[in-house]
Amino acid sequence: MSVDTSIFYDPSTLFGQLKSACKDDWHAYCHHEFVQRIGDGTLPLASFKHYLQQDYLFLLHYARAYALAVYKSDNPEDMRAASAGVAGVLAETSVHLNYCKVWGLTEQDVIQVPEARANMAYTRYVLERGMAGDILDLQVALAPCSVGYAEIGERLINDPNTQQEGNPYWDWIQTYGSDEFLAGSVKTVETIERLASSRFTEKRLVSLQKTFQEATRLEIGFWDMGINCSF
Repeated sequence: MSVDTSIFYDPSTLFGQLKSACKDDWHAYCHHEFVQRIGDGTLPLASFKHYLQQDYLFLLHYARAYALAVYKSDNPEDMRAASAGVAGVLAETSVHLNYCKVWGLTEQDVIQVPEARANMAYTRYVLERGMAGDILDLQVALAPCSVGYAEIGERLINDPNTQQEGNPYWDWIQTYGSDEFLAGSVKTVETIERLASSRFTEKRLVSLQKTFQEATRLEIGFWDMGINCSF
């Protein structure tokens, strides 16, 4: 099965407008050195292991954010979509722990690692936007993560310059370029568009663009953290 991801690149959607308003930051995020070195297999193992540990902690907060989206919903359709997000992220944490074992990281190694400042800044920002705003604000803050990873995975898995044979990160690339992950990210954009149909006005555009751009910049900071292995 091939997933139609054209909605990621449709400039007529609200999501498309949000991306266009921070295209330089979006490119810096999706083509970050961390990402490029995953693609060619040259990322230092220490950097990747540090990222894996922090990403597990990130996922726990990401699940909390989707739980907040359930609370912020005012109709069953939005509640079901947000609830599915919680279930999906929590399921991903189990997969993530199994993946960590491949890299010699036990569950205790992952759970007990100190949370990096970049991780704190990003996850707390998303939760703050959700608590201060409505469900559209929250979904816009969440989108750079799920949709950005999908764009990265899809690009790398189809890029002839991506190293497959002998690349220790090929499994990671396949995960985020898989039909399953791409389909989930398409639903994220569709959710934003559905919410926009009843909640978006032109007066909100600047605020939503700011939220999207700041979340994208925090994603860049997360990659920086992985490269630098800094707390």
